[in-house]
Amino acid sequence: MFRRIRVLTVLSLLLIGAIMQVGWAGVARTNKLEIFSWWTAGGEAEGLSGLFSAYKRQYPNVEIVNATVAGGAGTNAKAVLATRLTGGDPPDSFQVHAGLEIEKYAPDRFLESIDSLYRSEGWERALPRGVLTLLQFKGHYYSVPVNIHRANVLWYSKKVFADNNLQPPKTFAEFFQVAETLKAKGIAPFVMGDKEGWEAGHVFEVVLIGVLGADGYRGLWTGKTAWTSPRVTEALNTFKRMLTYTNTDHAALTWDGAGQYLIDGKGAMQIMGDWQDGWFQSKKFADYGWAPPPGTTGIFDALSDSFALPRRAKNRENALNWLKIAGSKAGQEAFNPKKGSICARTDCNQSLFNAYLQSAAKDWQKDALVPSVMHGAATIESWATKYKDIIALFVTSGDVARTQTALQAACKDAKVCM
Repeated sequence: MFRRIRVLTVLSLLLIGAIMQVGWAGVARTNKLEIFSWWTAGGEAEGLSGLFSAYKRQYPNVEIVNATVAGGAGTNAKAVLATRLTGGDPPDSFQVHAGLEIEKYAPDRFLESIDSLYRSEGWERALPRGVLTLLQFKGHYYSVPVNIHRANVLWYSKKVFADNNLQPPKTFAEFFQVAETLKAKGIAPFVMGDKEGWEAGHVFEVVLIGVLGADGYRGLWTGKTAWTSPRVTEALNTFKRMLTYTNTDHAALTWDGAGQYLIDGKGAMQIMGDWQDGWFQSKKFADYGWAPPPGTTGIFDALSDSFALPRRAKNRENALNWLKIAGSKAGQEAFNPKKGSICARTDCNQSLFNAYLQSAAKDWQKDALVPSVMHGAATIESWATKYKDIIALFVTSGDVARTQTALQAACKDAKVCM
């Protein structure tokens, strides 16, 4: 009798151990944390490493698995992630642009709401109202932001501009005057690397803002501004003319490859997001300046990187702790100065940030805010992808009329345009 009880007790303990190992949800647990992102270049990787260090200080016994997939703006990572989610093999947490990009991952099926985390961590008090609105999808929070990026920045070589007695152009007319001067000197006036496709869409997004203004640009994603309007025609023609001043190898380069032109003194200007600030730092390059691109003074083209919690995460508790660190003051102060972005929180110590980032933080508080389409904030992923592909084709075709027709049709397909 007692032997039977001992046997049953042993079996019970073994069963409990198995349940603890597998988890009540039927998902195997380990003392690991798999973080999925697309941060592999310069300051991006260094920023992520800073966030990992902040996590390890709190949870030193957890092994972090850095599951990065190379490709700017997540061009490759998003497809891999979608396959993993639908295949039942999610990472513990993954990078996603804050905004309507979250719709791509079917939150009702594949993601956990983290509303309770927002309450327990006080994030609704620490984050600006505009960011909170951006993060909500159907009334719930599915990700926590780690930063705020600015997409509309004109980076320029101080040396090239000083040597040629030039000032950053405030209008497109001034831009073309500067470009002509530099072209005559054998310097690439405007550098771009559009190997991955999204970079051209990024630059054109900024041109659209410069031509249409904040309200006109916002209307493109709500149906209030027609893609067939004369102002969009003007923007496409402006972009087409800008492309005549780019480096001839732009199709073979990524954004950071194009940035090397500025470091080497062979190029003068580049329109790119402020992750370029972190990348310049990683390259120990300091001779760069920044300004609003033509027509965008007083406008902040915003995006935010965030991390989500998939259903059936293998290491759910570790993932929850990761989200707490990502949303914390200490975590954001460890991440953003290296990444080249500002905190999503409002209470970070600004003395930790360089001159560019301090200026961006001030602009974030006072400028008119518009959402980036190329980085997931303005509209759903399927519409943003069509926009990217259409603009990538425009770079090679230069067909303004056909491009406008295609953009208007894609807008209708997204059920945004009438």
